[in-house]
Amino acid sequence: MKPVVAIKRAYDSPSQQDGIRILVDRLWPRGRQRDELEIDDWYQDAAPSSGLRQCWHRDELTPEAFGHAYRHELHSNPQCLTPLLRHTRNGTLTLLTASRDPAKSHLPILRQCLVEAIDEEDQQFQSEASSPTCYRGATKP
Repeated sequence: MKPVVAIKRAYDSPSQQDGIRILVDRLWPRGRQRDELEIDDWYQDAAPSSGLRQCWHRDELTPEAFGHAYRHELHSNPQCLTPLLRHTRNGTLTLLTASRDPAKSHLPILRQCLVEAIDEEDQQFQSEASSPTCYRGATKP
């Protein structure tokens, strides 16, 4: 089953197709109270570091350089993806950001990293024998 990871603005109204809605930004969206945004969780650990985010917003990095640096941060701290991977395994996950254009934010990179991590896990487990302990010592009728 292919994972469903959507991206949206945190300010957008939720829809039934959203599944779990998680804000993945270092900073809380400006001008909004927590109860105004319909989110299930705020997860900062998988967002770009403050330094990387600041460089990106000051246009000091090309999109390619930002993507490379952000991927490096994610690969250097793989456990930061664990909660998001769990949500992805349980159904649709919608990643939220306060950025004006989510397609030009960090979320497409994060989504791709999540899908790749799930694909790697699935390939790893497909190569292993299925329930080997179930067959140990079993006798034929």
